[in-house]
Amino acid sequence: MTIPSAIGLTLAQAGSNTPLAWLLPLGGILLILFFVLIVALKQYKRCPSNRILVKYGKLGGGQAARCYHGGATFVVPLFQDYAYLSLEPLVIDIPLEGALSLNNIRVNVPATFTVGVSTDPVLMNNAAERLLNLPVQAVREQAQDIILGQLRLVIATLSIEEINKDREKFMKLINENVGQEINKIGLELINVNIRDITDESGYIQAIGKRAAAEAINRAKVEVAQQDQEGATGEAIAVRERTVNVAREIATGVQGEKEAEQQQRVAVAAMEAQAVVGEAQAKRDRDITIAQREAETQTAKKQAEQTQRIRVAEAEAAAVEGENTSRIRMARSTADLQEIQAEAKRRSDVASAKSLEAVLIAQREQELARLSKDHLAPQEIEKKRIEIAAEAEAEKRRREAKGEADAILLKYEAEAAGMQKVLEAKAEGYRRLILACAENPQVAPTLLLIEKLPELVAEQVKALQNIKIDKITVWDQGTGGPGGNGRNATSDFLSGLVGSLPRLHELAQQAGIELPSALGRVRDEHTHAPRSAPAPQANGDGVAPRA
Repeated sequence: MTIPSAIGLTLAQAGSNTPLAWLLPLGGILLILFFVLIVALKQYKRCPSNRILVKYGKLGGGQAARCYHGGATFVVPLFQDYAYLSLEPLVIDIPLEGALSLNNIRVNVPATFTVGVSTDPVLMNNAAERLLNLPVQAVREQAQDIILGQLRLVIATLSIEEINKDREKFMKLINENVGQEINKIGLELINVNIRDITDESGYIQAIGKRAAAEAINRAKVEVAQQDQEGATGEAIAVRERTVNVAREIATGVQGEKEAEQQQRVAVAAMEAQAVVGEAQAKRDRDITIAQREAETQTAKKQAEQTQRIRVAEAEAAAVEGENTSRIRMARSTADLQEIQAEAKRRSDVASAKSLEAVLIAQREQELARLSKDHLAPQEIEKKRIEIAAEAEAEKRRREAKGEADAILLKYEAEAAGMQKVLEAKAEGYRRLILACAENPQVAPTLLLIEKLPELVAEQVKALQNIKIDKITVWDQGTGGPGGNGRNATSDFLSGLVGSLPRLHELAQQAGIELPSALGRVRDEHTHAPRSAPAPQANGDGVAPRA
C-alpha cells in the first residue's frame, strides 16, 4: 500500500466517525497557519548584491541597527523594520580655488572624487547610523564638505614644487586624510581624479615654461645628434638590408619546404589519434550506461524498503517527536540568544580594536609628520648653530692668541730696546766719568748742557701760545725827596749782584762750579778767587759726588 492510499483511507475513516463540530476548528487552524506562512514568507527579506539591508528596531544587545550585505534575514513584524542603503558610487565635483599652500601661494585644484558606502562591518554601521533614508544629494553635500576641508589641509602641508612634481605623495596624502574622515560617516574613497593644478600668481606656468625651454633646447641637441647618427645609420642600414634580403630569401625557401613536411606529418598523426579517440569514447559510453542502469534498480529497491520502515517509525515516534521538538525549540532559542550575545561582544571588541588601530596609526602618522616638519629642521638648525659657534670660538681663540703673542713680542722688543738704550747710557755715563776724573766738576756741567735743549724746548712750549705785540717799561726811578736816585732796573741788578756771593757759596757746598759769566768771589784775606775743594778720587779713578 502506498502512502497516498493510506492517508486517503485514514481521512475516509475519520470522516465516517468524526462529527462536523471537529472539522470546523481544524479548518480555522489550517487557515491561520496559512496566513502565518504567507506573512513569514513576506517578512523574509533578501539583500541584493548592490545594496545593504539595514534591519532596525528591537534587536537586542543594545544594537541600533544590523547590516547585511548579501544573504537574507527575517524581519519580525511590529517590532522590527528594514531599509536599504545603495552601494552605487557617487561622483562629486570639487571646484577647489584659492587654497593656500605651504609657501603661501594660492592654488586652484579642481578634482573629481568617487565615493560609496563601504561594506566593512564597522563602516556599514556608521553609514546606517548617519546616512540611512537620506537623499543622494544630502549625502553628496556632506561628503563634499568633508573632502573640501581635508583637501585644503593637505595642500597647506605641501609646497608648490611638491604638489606639481611629486604627484604620488600628493595623492597618497589625499587618500589617507580624505579616506579617514569620510569613513566616519560610513563612506569609502574609490577614486580621485585631479583635473588640473593652477595658481593665481602664474608660478606653476613659469615653471612649465622653464621646463619647456629646457626640453626644447635638449631636444634640439638630441635632434642634431640623431641626425648625425641617422646619416651614419642609414648607410649601415642600406648595407645590412642588402645582405639581409638575400639571407631572408634563402631562409624563406627553406622554411616553406620544412613547413610542408611538418604539415603532412601532423595531418597523419591527427587522423590516427581521431580514430583511436572515437573507439575509446564509444567503449566508455557503453560502460557508463550499464553502470547507471544497475545503480537505478538498486536505488529503487532501497527506497521502497526505507519508505516502509520510516512510515512505521513515524507513527510510533509522533508523540515523542512533538515533545522533543518543543525541548529543542527552547534550547535553540537559548542557544540563539547566547550566540547573538557572543556575536555582539565580538563585534564590539572588533570595533574597539579597529578604532584603536586607526588611532594608533593616526598618532604614528602625526608623530612622523611632526618629526619631519618641525624636529628635523630644528635639529639641523641646532647642528648648524653648534658648528658655527665652535668655529667662531676657535677663530676668536686663535685671534686672541695671535694678538697676545703680538703684544708679548712688542713688549719684549720694547724691553730689549729700552735695555739696550739704558746699557748704552750707562756705558756712556761711565766713560764720561772716567774722562772727567781729573776735573769732576765738568761731568755735571756736561750733563746739564746735554739736557739744556730739552729744558729750553719745554720753556718755549710754555710761552709759545702767549702773543706779545709790544713791551713798554715805565721806570721813573726813586729820585724823590726820600729816594736814592736809582730806578727799578738798577735795583734789580744791584740785588742780583748782591746775591752772587751766596749763590757761589751754595754752589761750592754742592760741589758745582758756576759759569764764568756769573763772576768769581775773592777770598777776604788772600784776595784770590775761591773755588770748591777738589774731591778725592776713589779706587776706580771716579771722584765721589758731594
